[in-house]
Amino acid sequence: MRIPDVAPGARVLAFGHYQPATIVTNDDLAKTIDTNDEWIQSRVGIKERRIAPDGESLEDMSVQAGGKALAASGLSAGDIDLVIVATCTLETQIPNAAAIVAHRLGIRAPGAFDVNAACAGFCYALATASAAVRSGDARHVLVIGAEKLSQWIDWTDRSTAVIFADGAGAAVVGASDTPGIGPVVWGSAGDRSDAIIIDDRDSFLRQEGQTVFRWATTALHPVAKEACDRAGVDPSELAAFVPHQANLRIIEAIARKLGADNAVIARDIVTAGNTSAASIPLALSRMLERGEVRSGDLALALGFGAGLTYAGQVIEIP
Repeated sequence: MRIPDVAPGARVLAFGHYQPATIVTNDDLAKTIDTNDEWIQSRVGIKERRIAPDGESLEDMSVQAGGKALAASGLSAGDIDLVIVATCTLETQIPNAAAIVAHRLGIRAPGAFDVNAACAGFCYALATASAAVRSGDARHVLVIGAEKLSQWIDWTDRSTAVIFADGAGAAVVGASDTPGIGPVVWGSAGDRSDAIIIDDRDSFLRQEGQTVFRWATTALHPVAKEACDRAGVDPSELAAFVPHQANLRIIEAIARKLGADNAVIARDIVTAGNTSAASIPLALSRMLERGEVRSGDLALALGFGAGLTYAGQVIEIP
């Protein structure tokens, strides 16, 4: 039996993102449900969000984001041998999104599977991609976080309709002489799994907002700190902190307790809404695009959500 050649490390080679064209503002929502701009911003920090039309699928958005990441990496479709899509909002469970997306991008016969860890999904998928590259099981991995939450939301329920949105973000992962993706710190609190739930295939997403808020603001900053510790990075060395874009108050509470005083804090939620597994790569890609982070900078990604699941790791910006 032979063991594949192992790589010293793995790193993100490029990011890409995609958002639907349709912008839905708080004032738009106030026309159909009992809410207003001040109420929404004070509770979740969102001003607007992007919603995909009926004809635009989760796979369509994945192809757009994945194609941009692949182009930015300088690699060809033939260089990718594993595709992972993190999502919890497919219309159907079979077939998986990854195989469809890979085919549409011209990636021939890769390993392809989906990961469902809800809002922590991208960090789970990124850790899996890093391990595959370091073990020699893959050369280059395309990791995509994509959600079409709009199809799972009751648009008459203001507790969820004002929060969730659609979009996709992607990263290409490859081998590196030095580590560019730190050790993952992941876990779950399955005893609270009913805090965010879809009861059955004919139901909409519902959540216990206060339960999630209390859990996120008390349980997750130690996870963020441990991810830094395991990577050998002090929070003061971080150039960016990119948590899941769940709620602006949650983001700012975790950042304050982490003590990443020199870091740019991702606040993508203000204009993108909560896009679940897409939110971290979407935010990272947009931060790069705006010049808020530079190549070689260290960023801490922290995903958390339904399950309840969580995961975090330090990433070197490509």
